[in-house]
Amino acid sequence: MHEMSIALAVVGQVEEAARAGGADAVESVRLRVGELAGVVPDALHFCFGLACEGTVLAGADLCTETVAGRARCAPCDGEWPTGMPPQLCCPQCGGATAELLSGRELQIVSVRWADHPAHTQAPAHTQAPEEH
Repeated sequence: MHEMSIALAVVGQVEEAARAGGADAVESVRLRVGELAGVVPDALHFCFGLACEGTVLAGADLCTETVAGRARCAPCDGEWPTGMPPQLCCPQCGGATAELLSGRELQIVSVRWADHPAHTQAPAHTQAPEEH
């Protein structure tokens, strides 16, 4: 399940930003997720909750914004929504030279820092930092 690795990466990046900015709690994280990124939203939400446990993101909400897939045909310059499963042949000329314009995004759009922790956390255990 690659949603867990995505969730862990998001938590790691937000934790790093929290340390740099002196924040001690996070209320929410907003992600932009393309419909062609191969991410199952429900699985990502579940994994995010698990990945946040014991971090400054504990209890944070994950808000996802879906970005529709769009493609362009180089020969005729036509554009269309790809849909799912993706339609990559041009509906105007039938060409198979589609360029994906959107739909593969996986970006942290914003983080809302908490003014104070929403709950009391037990002291974190000291662990060696992970290498990336």
